[in-house]
Amino acid sequence: MQVTAFGGDRVIYLLQAIERHHRRFKKPPIGPIGSHVTLINGNKWAPAVEQALGNMLNAFIVTDHKDSLTLRSCANEANYKNLKIIIYDFSRPRLNIPRHMIPQTEHPTILSVLHSDNPTVLNVLVDVSNVERQVLAENYEVGKAVAFGQRLSNLKDVFTLDGYRMFFRGPVQTTLPPIPRKPTRLCASFDDQIKDLEIEASRGKNEINQCMRRKRGAEENLEELESKIRTLKKHRSQAEKVLTTKEFEMRDLKSTVAAENEASSSSSVNELQLEIMKEREEMEEKEAFLEKLQMCLKEAELKANKLNASFENLRESAKGEIDAFEEAENELKKIEKDLQSAEAEKIHYENIMKNKVLPDINEAEANYEELKTKRKESDQKASEICPESEILSLGPWDGSTPEQLSAQINRMNQRLHRENQQFSESIDDLRMMYEKLERKIAKKRKLYQGYREKLMACKTALDSRWGKFQRNASLLRRQLTWQFNSHLGKKGISGHIKVSYENKTLSIEVKMPQDATSNAVRDTKGLSGGERSFSTLCFALALHEMTEAPFRAMDEFDVFMDAVSRKISLDALVDFAIAHGAQWMFITPHDISMVKSHERIKKQQMAAPRS
Repeated sequence: MQVTAFGGDRVIYLLQAIERHHRRFKKPPIGPIGSHVTLINGNKWAPAVEQALGNMLNAFIVTDHKDSLTLRSCANEANYKNLKIIIYDFSRPRLNIPRHMIPQTEHPTILSVLHSDNPTVLNVLVDVSNVERQVLAENYEVGKAVAFGQRLSNLKDVFTLDGYRMFFRGPVQTTLPPIPRKPTRLCASFDDQIKDLEIEASRGKNEINQCMRRKRGAEENLEELESKIRTLKKHRSQAEKVLTTKEFEMRDLKSTVAAENEASSSSSVNELQLEIMKEREEMEEKEAFLEKLQMCLKEAELKANKLNASFENLRESAKGEIDAFEEAENELKKIEKDLQSAEAEKIHYENIMKNKVLPDINEAEANYEELKTKRKESDQKASEICPESEILSLGPWDGSTPEQLSAQINRMNQRLHRENQQFSESIDDLRMMYEKLERKIAKKRKLYQGYREKLMACKTALDSRWGKFQRNASLLRRQLTWQFNSHLGKKGISGHIKVSYENKTLSIEVKMPQDATSNAVRDTKGLSGGERSFSTLCFALALHEMTEAPFRAMDEFDVFMDAVSRKISLDALVDFAIAHGAQWMFITPHDISMVKSHERIKKQQMAAPRS
């Protein structure tokens, strides 16, 4: 299977970048995932598996966060944007999924039709995509029965070969329609896929021809209906003209009869009445014929509208199918072109191997065999002069001549003689003492290495904790300032809290509304008594919001405050206490009637002291 099927040419550039920077990775990345999996039952379930996994087949797997950052830099170098990277422990063995955690059905799951030689790939598909809980079905009816009829436990999704996806989320049944089918990347053979596409293209052409024939028949029927409608319209206009003429004649007769009623005899009146009745019958017949024509016209118009609608639907469906078939045919041509280029490259490299590489290899092998034979002959001649074991015991040759070796032997003998005169111990005693000291040194080094590793582990843990402490300290400092500003904002004041962990100091700066036109920030020592009390109260509320306690108490918190500040302070304290749910006790010498009533607030006012 070509690796370019899972990401295109960018994957080749990415793999080359990974190869260039392989020393930076703790463990080599695995990917793309699609190149490491195959289907057990050929191409049967390829469309459904492709729909279920989707872009997961293009993802890469790394062992830790550092490797993921390295892989991301390689992807940027290869211009591979939006690369999906999954962090997973490569040392974990293949997951053994218990039977009770798998949907109990005779239909296969995605995990059962996938095969991979890498257990990490299968573990990622199980942990990330839940392939052991996704069931495959033959068609829509079977998938509907499995997804909604049986209510299987541990069932996540059902995918069908015709592209449907079905799942249960709580009480809601969901069925997603199929998307236009594309050539699957998990197929075992591109030749089989090309044949399937050719069969599908021929089938589509036959359907297009049938649709064109039905279209021509519908057009002919439409022309016949239009000609009939035109004929009926002509008959209708003629009948309307005749009816209008008869109505005018009847009016004339009525006026004539009314004028000559008294002067005419009874015989003429009877004739006129007979003629009127005859004209009325003819008029009724014409009206009935006209109504019949109108009904026929309406039926013809309805039939024409239906034929037009069916013709439009047929044309739209045929257009969509034609576009799909053209797209499939273009993809088929592209695949054929890629196959031809691959075959041409194969023939090119085979010719290069045959004409250039193989002769050089054969010549080098012949030279190697000749040199090998000469070496055996030279070894045999040299072994007659000096055994090979003695030469090996002397160690590798440093290029010295026999005269230099003789002089070196003399120097070594003289040194040996001096050492024997200086030290009384024998060579064996010195060797034993040396080995004893070597063992002692090795033991000390091992002990030192163990202490060094423990020290490094402690240093790493200390650095990690110190970093977390610094981060938490910075976040707490920001949180304290934000909450302090939030409470000050209720009175239109802003402020800032400076915390120095090194000097173990905390300072508060407050900017009053009258200083809005300047950048000067006044310190709390320069504030009035009420302003200082309100600022201190806001600071205390900010601290209370960052700590937890079963009960809290505040005494004379509103001293030196004016009425507006006291009202804002009391409302802020009461709302804060109700929202956080702890037990609060507020003690103040001032009037508490302005405190709002609540089911959780209890007021108790002591009697005034006697004078």
